[in-house]
Amino acid sequence: MARKALVIKHAERREKFLKAKLAGVKPKEPTKVTYRCKLCGRNHGYMRKFEICRICFRELAASGKLTGVTKSSW
Repeated sequence: MARKALVIKHAERREKFLKAKLAGVKPKEPTKVTYRCKLCGRNHGYMRKFEICRICFRELAASGKLTGVTKSSW
C-alpha cells in the first residue's frame, strides 16, 4: 500500500479514536492508532507538536519555515 494511502487510512482511524474519546466511550482498539508524518508518511521519529517526522522537521527548521524554532548554540 502506498504511503499516502496509509496516511489517509491512519488519519481516519485517529479521527474515530478522538471522537470516541471525547464522547467518553472507551476506544475499541487504542493501540491501532498510529501517528504518521503529514508530509512523507513516516511513522517513526514522529513529533506530535509539529505533526511531522524528525527528518522533515530538520529540513523545514533549517530552511526557516517553522516559526519559533531556532538552531541552538552554546
